[in-house]
Amino acid sequence: MGIITRRQLLSVTASGVVGLAGHVTTARGDQVVAGPAPPAKPSAETSKDPYADGILTPGEPPPPVAGAFTFVVLPDTQNYAERFPATYIAQTKWIVAQREARRITGVFHLGDITNRNTPEQWKNAQAAMRVLETAGMPYCMVPGNHDYGPGGNAADRTTLLNEFFPITDRRGGPGWGGTYDKEPDRLENNFQFMDGGGRKFLALGLEFGPRADVVRWANEVVGDHPDHEVVLLTHAYVYFDDTRYDWVARGTRQQWNPHTYGMAKASQGDVHDGEQLWQELVSKHRNVIMTFNGHVLGDGLGRVTTTAAGREISQQLVNFQMRPNGGDGWLRLIEMRPDGTAHTWDYSPVLGSRNESPQNQFAFTLAKVG
Repeated sequence: MGIITRRQLLSVTASGVVGLAGHVTTARGDQVVAGPAPPAKPSAETSKDPYADGILTPGEPPPPVAGAFTFVVLPDTQNYAERFPATYIAQTKWIVAQREARRITGVFHLGDITNRNTPEQWKNAQAAMRVLETAGMPYCMVPGNHDYGPGGNAADRTTLLNEFFPITDRRGGPGWGGTYDKEPDRLENNFQFMDGGGRKFLALGLEFGPRADVVRWANEVVGDHPDHEVVLLTHAYVYFDDTRYDWVARGTRQQWNPHTYGMAKASQGDVHDGEQLWQELVSKHRNVIMTFNGHVLGDGLGRVTTTAAGREISQQLVNFQMRPNGGDGWLRLIEMRPDGTAHTWDYSPVLGSRNESPQNQFAFTLAKVG
């Protein structure tokens, strides 16, 4: 994956960013955030190759090893919903076509489903996700900041999500679990069951900057299913410098923290960032095995593996929206192997290539439940 540093972002008009030396001013989600530059990962800034530090190899990833199965991560489709709907549909069609060969158990959508929270963009997202629904493919989807507020500015928690993905269509579908108990007819906070390889999984999807009572509900859901391996999905959690979002410790040194958005101000700060979710949810349970989020620019990739009570929990940022053509259709495949490890493969059905750089292709050990 080519690293896009802050200076590159400030110079590339296509990314919608304009700034001054020493400060960042970004139009991401129409939420303007100014502050000192975050630490940047090293890169060849003079290179015009968007895959300068990638290792692109033609062809699909190898099939799963015997006894393995696959989760597919579908991050930040906002540009596809706005400008490249054919790419979005190509992604979901490839997932369905590969279901048997790769033993795909479920799909994780990490939010920013749309870019501007408009009916036209939600219709494009609906058409692409309907490919999964028609095939009976379980998926868990969460909203991102661009899915909230007028024009996707996240000034409040209004969203068209539930008009285009109504609970009546999802309830009772493959893997359906439930929704936030105070908002049973809304999809922003939901959980889905996904079983594979003789193991039971629960995908827990939380809204952007989850509210305190949503975190209460999430703890109850995880606690009520101690025999399930839990995967947490929320739009903002890990930052691109391999740390969690932490408003208290890092403030505006980490761009786009949920605490900086209008919805936080409108609710007197009733939002949670990554560190708060770690302390109040993830680290408290012995059956959470992974977390995934999108949202963050930089190089769009990050990993945190934290030991809590002797358990290593893989926490991953996956975001490809900075790539050409709105993201070039990249997906992340998580191959869950019977030996207790997982292997990632980043693949684009649009390019017909995989990225074998160490940031995109790696293995990790899964935490055991209980």
